[in-house]
Amino acid sequence: MNYVSDKNLDDAINFQCDTGNYHTFCPISCVAWLYQKIEDSFFLVIGTKTCGYFLQNAMGVMIFAEPRYAMAELEEGDISAQLNDYNELKRICEQIKRDRNPSVIVWIGTCTTEIIKMDLEGIAARLEQEIGIPIVVARANGLDYAFTQGEDTVLAAMVNRCPSSSEVKQEKRQNPLLQLLNFGKKPEEAEDDQYHPHPPLVLFGSVPDPVVTNLTLELKKQGIRVDGWLPAKRYTELPVIDEGYYVVGVNPFLSRTATTLMRRRKCKLINAPFPIGPDGTRAWIEKICRVFDIQPKGLEEREAQTWENLRDYIDLLKGKTVFFMGDNLLEISLARFLTRCGMRVLEIGIPYMDKRYQKAELELLVRTCEEMGVPVPPIVEKPDNYNQIQRIKQLKPDLVITGMAHANPLEARGINTKWSVEFTFAQIHGFTNARDILELITRPLRRNARLLELGWTRLVQE
Repeated sequence: MNYVSDKNLDDAINFQCDTGNYHTFCPISCVAWLYQKIEDSFFLVIGTKTCGYFLQNAMGVMIFAEPRYAMAELEEGDISAQLNDYNELKRICEQIKRDRNPSVIVWIGTCTTEIIKMDLEGIAARLEQEIGIPIVVARANGLDYAFTQGEDTVLAAMVNRCPSSSEVKQEKRQNPLLQLLNFGKKPEEAEDDQYHPHPPLVLFGSVPDPVVTNLTLELKKQGIRVDGWLPAKRYTELPVIDEGYYVVGVNPFLSRTATTLMRRRKCKLINAPFPIGPDGTRAWIEKICRVFDIQPKGLEEREAQTWENLRDYIDLLKGKTVFFMGDNLLEISLARFLTRCGMRVLEIGIPYMDKRYQKAELELLVRTCEEMGVPVPPIVEKPDNYNQIQRIKQLKPDLVITGMAHANPLEARGINTKWSVEFTFAQIHGFTNARDILELITRPLRRNARLLELGWTRLVQE
């Protein structure tokens, strides 16, 4: 892999910035996947009725699943500082403890708590001591953050709750029950012959359990041990993090978490492309191997076999054009993968761009475009949707990946669309899930091609 400097990267890619507005879902929707991932948690969203209506609509399909989240609704009296925030939140948290008894309560701050300057951190510190349950405060408001960055704020807040190795040893000495539970377990040294000697490695990013297992096994094949995931399946199983630990992300929208790990916990970040698509997964594993001075094995064959399994989808996409309007910060990784599949990306809209955290991914995008013989697409941060619509009319892409607000209007004008939010909730990481990405991408193309075969014509509004 050739190293590309920051200056060369700016020369290779046309970076633009539009209005500064975030045309995305509200970041408090991160509750939808985080409460399922952290099984012993409870999420309390502190906001107005508007936030409650949004959550009801966004997660209405989960109404029968006993979701572990609730709304603390601020009324006019609270907003005008006439009532006691501490007493109200204490009452709600005591009820949560009584009804659910979670291992952690996560407070999600909204736009309203930011505007009226609620001291959530101060209240949480006092209340945590009173009720005896950890309270993590995450400010996932739509004023500062885009859709998926809600998860970023939650994980960044949890970084400071991860124990150090000295704290774990002290707890074991003070708790005889833990010693009893560990009695008879095989010592970790018994498995060391399966791994190369390397510093501890922690992965961060909320992904479904099958993806966790898959990526952990991929690294194990290279002799790399994963010492923990952030977040863990349970809050009580948060990974041990000490100074000098290596960390690597699996999602492009976790720049604040990466910064917190480096600055607060003195970790070393492995800046790698993200494991999305066969090319990204191989590059992700190779970068980790290179940092640990391990020679990767079997990756070239594994990637080639995966591409061969995707041949039927690639034949359908080859030569077609795609336009990203920008929504979930997965756009760079998806654009790079689709370019490798033979598509031409006309524009990459993205709500927020952290060039430092996505540096390796941007380098891989430039290299992929050079190898495929296509121009590097412009990247538009915080795009103005009106201007984007004009460019879409002019460029006439075969597919537009967009937020839900614009999908139906574009479809009415004869343009194939795909909701970007679907990639957030789908399993898209690793070699094995590359087929699921292309299943989502090709679905509108296959659907409309089938309609034309049946003699249906689409209503196009000029």
